[in-house]
Amino acid sequence: MTEKSEKPKIYNSSPIRGADRPAAAARAFARTSPSPKMARFATTHWSVVRAAGHPASANYRQALETLCRTYWFPLYAYMRRHGYDRHDAEDYTQEFFARLLDKHALQVADPKQGRFRSFLLGALKHFLANERDRIRAKKRGGGRRTLSLDFEEAEGKYTLEPVERLTPEKVFERSWAMTVLQQVMAQLQAAMASTGKGKPFEHLKGYLTGDIACISYSEMAAKLGMTEGAIKVAVHRLRKRYRQLLREEIAQTVSSEEQIQQEIRDLLTALADCR
Repeated sequence: MTEKSEKPKIYNSSPIRGADRPAAAARAFARTSPSPKMARFATTHWSVVRAAGHPASANYRQALETLCRTYWFPLYAYMRRHGYDRHDAEDYTQEFFARLLDKHALQVADPKQGRFRSFLLGALKHFLANERDRIRAKKRGGGRRTLSLDFEEAEGKYTLEPVERLTPEKVFERSWAMTVLQQVMAQLQAAMASTGKGKPFEHLKGYLTGDIACISYSEMAAKLGMTEGAIKVAVHRLRKRYRQLLREEIAQTVSSEEQIQQEIRDLLTALADCR
């Protein structure tokens, strides 16, 4: 079976309940200095980009899925805000990734040239300028479907974006930021569930997102049958794990600790711009 016969996983873009709330956890994280252990972790993950650009790499499919999961919706949202209807945006998203892979364009992505998402957005703008007429001439739905992307959910998600007061570039940045935060929260939820702590997490995650800021630790302790001290320790550990997962997620497309810090600042700026 050839590599082309496999499809990456379907990326569900449905919004998480209280989708803006993870920003509270991100802001709390930004106020915390990274530990030396975290700093050491983050220095080599540009390799995810490199692996996605080399089909012969053992980690090619996983790396490709990682990048697509993070960036396909921000690119789709950018095009929608730029005035493309949902059908054209769907076609362009699919065709862009198909061309990106066919031409092995990820091989030329260089951390020395700046942020990966800037490279990707620049590549999309170039693609749109050169391919608009050719793709429009195709029969609707006749283009290649290289990736299984949930466009139905994506359109619903896009309608929740405050796009009226944002430029296409800022919509792209915000969509990227929200995607990263949602993926981190999903990873944390899965990690808690895998250790049998899924039910307590559902009650305590509000302290990360700001959903239950009005509920005191003592009230939560009474609700869960725990001591107030145990609740404080559990929330502290969740915040610590959330910070670690956020750094790991961001580290996948940068190559230094300084760039991680800059990405976090960019993420917070993207969220603040839509207030």
